[in-house]
Amino acid sequence: MNEVNIREVRKQLSSLVDAAQQGESTVILRRGQPVARIDPVEPPPEATLPDRSAFRARIKIRGKAMSKVVTEQRKKARY
Repeated sequence: MNEVNIREVRKQLSSLVDAAQQGESTVILRRGQPVARIDPVEPPPEATLPDRSAFRARIKIRGKAMSKVVTEQRKKARY
C-alpha cells in the first residue's frame, strides 16, 4: 500500500488512478495522518441467466398450439 501526501495527490492524481486500476491501493495523508484511501473497484459480477432446460423439460404440451386456435377462431368469425 502506497502512502502519499495530499499535495502530491493533487499533482499525481492521474497516475494514482492508473495505479488503482491495476490493483494498487493508496493512502492519502494530511499532515502525516491518514485521511482517505484510493482503492481499486471490484468489477461487478457477470450477469448470467439461469439454465431453463430442466424447466422446459417438465412442460407437457397438450392440445393445439395457441397460434392455431387463434387462426381457427378468426376464420370462423369472418365466414
